[in-house]
Amino acid sequence: MKVAVVGATGMVGEIMLKVLAERNFPIEELLLVASERSVGKKLSYRGKDHEVIGLKTAVAARPDIALFSAGGDTSLEWAPQFAAVGTTVIDNSSAWRMDETKKLIVPEINGSLLTLEDKIIANPNCSTIQMVMALAPLHKEFKIKRLIISTYQSITGTGVKAVRQLDQEAQGLEVERAYPHPIHKNALPHCDVFLENDYTKEEMKLVHETHKILDDDQMGITATAVRIPVVGGHSESINVEFEKNFDVPSIREMLQQTPGLIVQDNPEGDLYPMPLNAEGKDEVFVGRIRRDTSHPNALNMWIVADNLRKGAATNTIQIAEYLIANQLI
Repeated sequence: MKVAVVGATGMVGEIMLKVLAERNFPIEELLLVASERSVGKKLSYRGKDHEVIGLKTAVAARPDIALFSAGGDTSLEWAPQFAAVGTTVIDNSSAWRMDETKKLIVPEINGSLLTLEDKIIANPNCSTIQMVMALAPLHKEFKIKRLIISTYQSITGTGVKAVRQLDQEAQGLEVERAYPHPIHKNALPHCDVFLENDYTKEEMKLVHETHKILDDDQMGITATAVRIPVVGGHSESINVEFEKNFDVPSIREMLQQTPGLIVQDNPEGDLYPMPLNAEGKDEVFVGRIRRDTSHPNALNMWIVADNLRKGAATNTIQIAEYLIANQLI
């Protein structure tokens, strides 16, 4: 495979290169692509230096696959140009997620929707991916009626500027802020921009993307997304109301048997998912599984994952692996 990583110098791009190497992705030629200001910079992949090239040069090279993590505007402009020369684009931005002509894919859930004709494939939002990984098998069995979501999201979801802000605030230094308020020793109920309905864009992504991935727009969903001063991954408190009755042991067993999930649920032994332990891992961790005592058909659970890996880079690469394994590229 001739593979282009678009946005290779960014935080997610760096993780993509790491995951590609870890998973022994079949690369014959690697193109590292970034904005013009990064052209000529050298990045290492498996001990070999590669020179960063620009987008025009990358399109002309006609890669088989382009893994995009360069922002929505770049994707809207350049993904169609790659697709036009036969490249399959897997895009990590929000640009194509809600486009009715594009598939929004978590391979373990809906990879079977992909065809040879899909030349631009959308990777869901990080907070959506980890949640639907746990919800999909439960929805299939018990049918979800309503979700109440509270997220506790890592600053790495914002990027390098946010990491720098936290580090420098912790040292008592003056810093250029990624957020409108300090993040050190704080929690900001403000992920992405506020919309006219007073929800943030991040909160509405959880609503719309979940409807699309689970193929059910009748599901009631409400969300509050909070940024907290951690770097290991996103955490989510999920309250799920089912249409059918359930028992908690069956839920736990179902989650234990779901590929890509690890159940950590032993409160007596202080075992539950935490971002400190999820960092650097590809699995989604689920715990605090318990019946909602205020509602007969509702369940509470806690979901944690490394947002830069399964929430971004790893899921993107898993889509590419699925395409190759099923001869869709």
